[in-house]
Amino acid sequence: MSKQDGSSRQVTTGPVDDSATPILHVDMDAFFVSVELLKRPELRGRPVLVGGTAGRGVVSAASYEARRYGVNSAMPMSIALQRCPNAVVLRGDYASYSRYSKEVMGIFESITPLVEPLSIDEAFLDVSGARRLHGSPAEIAWTIRQRVQRETGLTCSIGVAASKYVAKVASSRAKPDGMLVVPASDTVAFLHPLPVSALWGVGRVTEESLLRLGLRTVGDVAAMPADALERAVGPSLAARLTRLADGIDPRDVETTRSEKSIGHEVTFGHDLTDPEQIRRELLRLSDDVAVRLRRAGLVGRTVVLKLRYGDFRTVTRSRTLGEPTDVARRIYDEAQAALPELLGDGARIRLIGVRAEHLRPSGGGAMLWDPDEEWREAERAVDEVTARFGRGAVRPAALVRPGGADGGAARVPSMRRKPVDAEGRARLDAERAEAAEAAEGRAGVDRTQFGG
Repeated sequence: MSKQDGSSRQVTTGPVDDSATPILHVDMDAFFVSVELLKRPELRGRPVLVGGTAGRGVVSAASYEARRYGVNSAMPMSIALQRCPNAVVLRGDYASYSRYSKEVMGIFESITPLVEPLSIDEAFLDVSGARRLHGSPAEIAWTIRQRVQRETGLTCSIGVAASKYVAKVASSRAKPDGMLVVPASDTVAFLHPLPVSALWGVGRVTEESLLRLGLRTVGDVAAMPADALERAVGPSLAARLTRLADGIDPRDVETTRSEKSIGHEVTFGHDLTDPEQIRRELLRLSDDVAVRLRRAGLVGRTVVLKLRYGDFRTVTRSRTLGEPTDVARRIYDEAQAALPELLGDGARIRLIGVRAEHLRPSGGGAMLWDPDEEWREAERAVDEVTARFGRGAVRPAALVRPGGADGGAARVPSMRRKPVDAEGRARLDAERAEAAEAAEGRAGVDRTQFGG
């Protein structure tokens, strides 16, 4: 059964001490599906899925009726329909989702300027300064839920707590269409009975490690000796999990957010086995990442390669550069360096992803030397051609003539690719990283360093 099907719903129904709980986490209920049901009210009460149906389409959103069959977002549509064969499948209308998202965020911003959007359908709010005008945090949460439903026809769930982490956990417990206030003094009592999967950042692999240690609840993690927990999950994660298990999360609501990574990934209609074809796709993705970096005025210090095999096993490899870059050639060279050890004989590749991490402004900090100067000049020249004549006017020979030696990828001075289809790009922007990380956590991730 899905963990997010509303079966464990917990809500606040009476007076509660919210004097020290200024943080709200607002999460729209089955957002994509709910928007579709505004147009198709006859489908209410039925299992409904939004997502792609062709080839290897995935579930972008599932109604709560569908979730009771064990269907979740980021699940392959083929598996979802096996579990829930009577589901109604709808293709996404991402323009509508964006429009409703702006309306909802506008409601939040009319209450407080301290709004931190997490994705298209959720945000943190700090209502510390809004009490005199709008009432207590619980009253503000109640007002927001009423306004969202009245002005958009949609419902949302809200967690009210002393910290961002606890507020997010509370909103998930209140789903669907509920509000849960966790008084500051009750934080530990609220968290400790919950399963270890409630800890932020605990995916399938970490959860299995904790369960092997006999740690089934958040309280078990809090009581675990530090050295034993460090041996199981490493010192950094162990320290973070211990703090979260005690409800410690000092982060403020951030109204301006900088991108922590820029990446692209693609799921293929059939598994790829040809190394040259895999390298061409890696070249396309590297170019996409480089273009977005340059447009944002950013450079990345770390390049990450992600592969998902035909059996859904997922691995990532990362490499930190001596100097940060926004050059496709450099991104490709670093990412493809790990391919020989990962492909092997007969490896079947379902998904490829590339991303740049540890970002900073491209003008920040002088370099003693620029190892990518010639390539950077060439790619910026191509940017100018693209701006004038459109994307696709210039592309690398490796993408025009498949099958060149070594894919031709490493010797191409300008790396342009055809744009992805509109639906794919909209889905990428709409769902952001959250669904991808959820899928990665369920598949099991082996993330290690490669190279020097």
